[in-house]
Amino acid sequence: MDFQSLILQRQSDRKYSSTPVEKEKIMQCIEAARLSPSACNSQPWTFIVVEDDELRLKVENAASELGMNNFAVQAPVIIAIVLEKPNLTSKIGSVVKDKEYPLIDIGIAANQFCLQASVLGLGTCMIGWFDEKKVKDLLNVPRSKRIPLLITLGYSLSKQREKIRKPIDKMYKQNKY
Repeated sequence: MDFQSLILQRQSDRKYSSTPVEKEKIMQCIEAARLSPSACNSQPWTFIVVEDDELRLKVENAASELGMNNFAVQAPVIIAIVLEKPNLTSKIGSVVKDKEYPLIDIGIAANQFCLQASVLGLGTCMIGWFDEKKVKDLLNVPRSKRIPLLITLGYSLSKQREKIRKPIDKMYKQNKY
């Protein structure tokens, strides 16, 4: 599959089959995320793969109990991305440049995870709205750490949707704003 086809295929899926996801495919997605670039090669992430049915359902309920993401309970796998301390150069750069490099890094890694999943015939959806405290408690993540994103993963039952985006002339400038 060429890259243009891949980015047209990848979408936020909100309907999943109960078919289990093969461990090899999960690990290919983790590997794609692991290889993603990060500021100063900091790699400020840990990926927690939640497959155990009882625990997964509790995490998915924490993602959907706030009135959002009710589809999450259908996914056979959920991934929690834990924000780890960046290395010193990334941390200094974040302060000097007033940019949250570790969060940018996690976004890049999450996108590579989702693109790899799409290549493997899997659907994903990144979730940022969830009860973080409850998820941290369920997954034994220290209180001092953050979980910026969850990703649902499974075989999608969603139909391919047309991408609705701003026209290019509304989001693109050349040389100057």
